[in-house]
Amino acid sequence: MNPPGLRPAPEPVREGASRAAAREAALWREADAFIRQHHDEEPAPGGLGDRLAAVRQEIHRTGTYRHTPAELTFGARVAWRNSNRCIGRLYWRSLRVRDLRHLTDAEPIADACADHLRIATNGGHIRPLISVFAPDAPGRPGPRIWNEQLIRYAGHRADDGRVLGDPRNTGITRLARRLGAPGGPRSAFDVLPLIVEGVDDKPRAFELPPDAVLEVPLTHPGGLWDEEWGLRWHAVPAISSMCLEIGGICYPAAPFNGWYMGTEIGARNLADTDRYDLLPRIAERLGLDTSSDRSLWKDRALVELNLAVLHSFDRAGVTMADHHTESARFLRHMENEARKGREVHADWAWIVPPMSGATTPVFHRTYDATERRPGFVQHPEAAARARGESIPRHRPGTPSGRTTQGYGTAGPRWATGPRSCPQGVTPGRCP
Repeated sequence: MNPPGLRPAPEPVREGASRAAAREAALWREADAFIRQHHDEEPAPGGLGDRLAAVRQEIHRTGTYRHTPAELTFGARVAWRNSNRCIGRLYWRSLRVRDLRHLTDAEPIADACADHLRIATNGGHIRPLISVFAPDAPGRPGPRIWNEQLIRYAGHRADDGRVLGDPRNTGITRLARRLGAPGGPRSAFDVLPLIVEGVDDKPRAFELPPDAVLEVPLTHPGGLWDEEWGLRWHAVPAISSMCLEIGGICYPAAPFNGWYMGTEIGARNLADTDRYDLLPRIAERLGLDTSSDRSLWKDRALVELNLAVLHSFDRAGVTMADHHTESARFLRHMENEARKGREVHADWAWIVPPMSGATTPVFHRTYDATERRPGFVQHPEAAARARGESIPRHRPGTPSGRTTQGYGTAGPRWATGPRSCPQGVTPGRCP
């Protein structure tokens, strides 16, 4: 039923109608659903009918619409609440939203990302934070951040195929060098520059200033290894390659963070065989028999590595959750949502921690994995950008077969030198 004064929703678009009309009808349906949800959960002065009428008129006139600041904040928080792969959703209402939709160019966006890290780091008391830049609009894609996260470590591939650093990031490391980035000291933990593509611009590389990146040296509480190994990890897991989708509007550059759960670092980033692969080295230091998996040497080494991660973050005074505590918090989140009449959706393979899963209460459950909106969406082209791959750039509102400039690892013809950000100024396993 439509509010008083609002015209009925459009009929389904008949075969042969223009693509523009089809897009407008689809956008209206999503906008209508979101604005009604916002009004239901957070009633505000002005009335639902007036707001829906204004949005529908704006879509008809421009092919898009602009969220109010309250809608943007609500949509970003609900996107976290809807994140099927995130175990740390208990505090979704605490997400701070930076409305930076006026920023479209690469350099100010890179500066704002450095500020995001400073604000989120908060002296080690990590704050959940999202910075929302300009959205996609008809005929004009919004800005993009190519990096998977605002902070990632480079992967330097040698001629013999071996990798110094994080093998996950070899492609974007090559791209950064082609864009003129200096490449760091060639260590196992060189912070990658940000690669930002502004509206109507080419990708550019920007070095993150040291004061924006808090890192934690990783040592073992029992002295199994100390700082001589040079292990460390950054404090803020700020996802930057996912699209924030609210009411049919796509914000392709919207980096967001919670805080780390220890197993993200200790059981995945440092332990996976296609990442830093530290388990054999730790097992050797422990004197374990690695000739057979049956000795459980991997399990024993994994526990010691995760113990070291938790110990190091605690010693540094940096917020970090452990997988047992975060699992219990997730059940509290489910209880809170049930009292509101909302079902919690989740992806079991991501909610269950990557170690000791059966000892956590989230293991012994099933979940509806249906994705909902608002939400954070990983588009295939964004994943390709995070790998440093060349992709065609499609302008929203153009036929799917048409593209504009293609960017990627095509070579230095379009590379620009690094531009530095100014100096001195997850929860859980979020997707």
